Amino acid sequence: MNNNNSKMFTHSLLAFAVMGVLGSTAYAEEQPTKQKNADDIERIVVTASKREKGLQESPVAITVVSSKAIEQAKVMDITDLQTLVPTLRVTPLQRSTNTNFSIRGFGNGTNNTGIEPSVGVFIDGVYRSRAASQIGDLPRLQQIEVLSGPQSTLFGKNASAGVISVTTREPAYYQQGKIEVGVGNFNQKEIKGYYTNGITDNLAFSVSGGVNTRDGFTESVVGLDDINDRDRWNIRGQALYEPTEDVKLRLIADYSKIEEACCSVENSINGPTTAAVRALGGMDLDETGSFAYQSTLNSDPDNNVKDSGVSLQLDVDFDGYSFTSISALRTNDSDFMNDVDYTSLDILNEGGYTDIETMTQEFRLTSTGDRVVEWMFGAFIFHEEVTTGDTLFYGNDIRNYFDVLMAAGGAPGLLGGVEGAYGLDPGTFFSNDTAVSSEFDQQNDAYSLFASFDYHISDEFTAIFGVSYTNDQKEITISQNHNDVLSALDLDTVPTLYGVPIGSIPQLAPAVPVIESLQFLPPMLGLPNAVENNKSDDSKTTWSLRLSYEITDNVNIFATAATGFKATSWNLSRYSSPFASDQSALETAGISLPNQVYGGRYASPEEAMVYELGIKTQFEHGSFSATIFDQTIEGFQSSIFIGTGYVLANAGKQSTQGLEFDSNYNLTEDWSLTLAGTFLDPVYDSFVGASGLDGPVDLSGEKPAGIHEVSITAGIVYNFEVFNGADGYVRTDYIFESDVKLAENTPESLTREVNSFNASTGLAFDNGVSLQLWVRNLTNDEYLLSAFPPPIQAGSFNGYPNQPRTFGANISYQF
Repeated sequence: MNNNNSKMFTHSLLAFAVMGVLGSTAYAEEQPTKQKNADDIERIVVTASKREKGLQESPVAITVVSSKAIEQAKVMDITDLQTLVPTLRVTPLQRSTNTNFSIRGFGNGTNNTGIEPSVGVFIDGVYRSRAASQIGDLPRLQQIEVLSGPQSTLFGKNASAGVISVTTREPAYYQQGKIEVGVGNFNQKEIKGYYTNGITDNLAFSVSGGVNTRDGFTESVVGLDDINDRDRWNIRGQALYEPTEDVKLRLIADYSKIEEACCSVENSINGPTTAAVRALGGMDLDETGSFAYQSTLNSDPDNNVKDSGVSLQLDVDFDGYSFTSISALRTNDSDFMNDVDYTSLDILNEGGYTDIETMTQEFRLTSTGDRVVEWMFGAFIFHEEVTTGDTLFYGNDIRNYFDVLMAAGGAPGLLGGVEGAYGLDPGTFFSNDTAVSSEFDQQNDAYSLFASFDYHISDEFTAIFGVSYTNDQKEITISQNHNDVLSALDLDTVPTLYGVPIGSIPQLAPAVPVIESLQFLPPMLGLPNAVENNKSDDSKTTWSLRLSYEITDNVNIFATAATGFKATSWNLSRYSSPFASDQSALETAGISLPNQVYGGRYASPEEAMVYELGIKTQFEHGSFSATIFDQTIEGFQSSIFIGTGYVLANAGKQSTQGLEFDSNYNLTEDWSLTLAGTFLDPVYDSFVGASGLDGPVDLSGEKPAGIHEVSITAGIVYNFEVFNGADGYVRTDYIFESDVKLAENTPESLTREVNSFNASTGLAFDNGVSLQLWVRNLTNDEYLLSAFPPPIQAGSFNGYPNQPRTFGANISYQF
């Protein structure tokens, strides 16, 4: 850890010790606007550890965000949640269907469907396996819990970096409801509501839903629709049945739909190929116009998502223990069409789809009552079928684009000359009927057996041991239809009309390296085949040991050692290729393709290890918690977009030392302050063969891109009474993220730093009417979410700009 970070850690701890700035970013209950905040802190109960425990007593690095904080801060979805939780980073990428979650800088999951996330997302105990099923507008919440560090001993799949657990409210046995209408800039319109009531003394139901639309904030300068709009709706129904005081069944069914034009990019760096675009009459935004929120795409991006599911939870209390079963079936279907050259020319377009069907089942037996050793035994079963495919279409301008590039390089007519040498018709290379279609199927079966024991050594001292055994099996099928004639042409072996390869022709031999550079999309060898195995079977036992000591009623300390595991991830993109170790066998079998690329089909499992020391304190006017940690992931699964596909690799070892803190201080009954932060010192201990700016590089000893070393969130809330029957509040939140390079394969000049403010104010009347004014990104802070090299445009780099200032007003009626 560098000296600057060490000093910041020390100063932060000393400041809080002196000031008594204590607390949490959350209240666990939805309360009237004006509250004694100390009472709210008393009521925080966490459930993500699968036992209800007070936040103060839970020996886990956890941040809890309440429905009240989410409503006041106008957090619409999990993407917005990072403005309240500094250890969480949420990065939207190329499409609405994919978002990358990371905790403490660890996390992956991209537009490549095969890359499962390292951060597990659970909604009412049901695992959501892909980002596409996680990004809809949040339902009627109770609270959100963000658990830092490996959680594999309690969560059955993909929790090697952490967990986001979303808990919604159960139906009530009395009539209750709310309807809310909102408007905002960019023509935003929002309506949502819920209703709950009892049908009988032991049967209740609820229904909720919403519609959220908004025009795009990125203007098309070529006369098409605005981009980055919002058009989504959802509906959710629940039934709660309690036939006896010991039996409870909760049935949940939901459906949501997204139809959006996403996502726009800016020209962060215009490379030399930009001149070719302009020479053909194309419009290309100048890089000095960053954050002009303009687009030159020659077709509207189209993103559609349908997500639905049903779950049934059964809880039965017996004498001395309880039984829980959570069964779920989910489907997620998405499709897209994008202009992926990101210019006004018709060069490359991509369309695709992903269909996911998931079944999960969890069983738990949990001890109840006071006992020296509390225990829990459980099993998690997972089955998923993924079908995904994409097609890269060559546009009307792609041949002219390459002809201009060749002429600018001193080789006019080169493509035509090569076509003639092979006896091909003029215009064969890069014709507008060229398309490369790839299809992928993945079947995944997994199960986990887990147990946890809380041994109360004394009234103050508790040891918690957890263990889990996980088995994960995948079977993959890959196929491709490929008619890019040039990319499939083996220049070294295929003879020309002259009877020899083109490299043997003196007039054309010097041009061979140039021609090879245009073979950017060679054929992909399918799976299964005679040499390569299309299956993976991974097993691992993970464990955790947590020691908790209650120094006083208000001060708890804890220590943790825990391991985590994530199974093999397969590369389900057009850059899936055999390992170099299979080259000889493939050639011997005669199935190696022309211009065969070697790289890798999958990333091997990643294994995490963390050591933590933490403290949780609670005082009359607030609370404070802090955790220092040393976290390592062996074989971290890294996926990097290189323009036309994804390169997937294992980092040998990535480690992070750091500190998290979370605090709340109630100055008075009306004023409350929150301050939370994360300080990280990340490094690739070893990563040979990473995807760098100019090809494979050794990043060993380097800092990973995209991980902010310092992240801070701060908030202040003022509650006030306007007159009898009307309470109000004013809230402002600030988020800071230190400067960091955006991606491993982009220049050092492309960085991200966040300094953003959000604010809101509201009034609540006794008659159930509430008013709210809100603004997000108040100061119109500008930063890039991520960056990448666009396809076949060497030296150019595009970036995804953040959302500009948005504001609006809401009125609601609660009864």
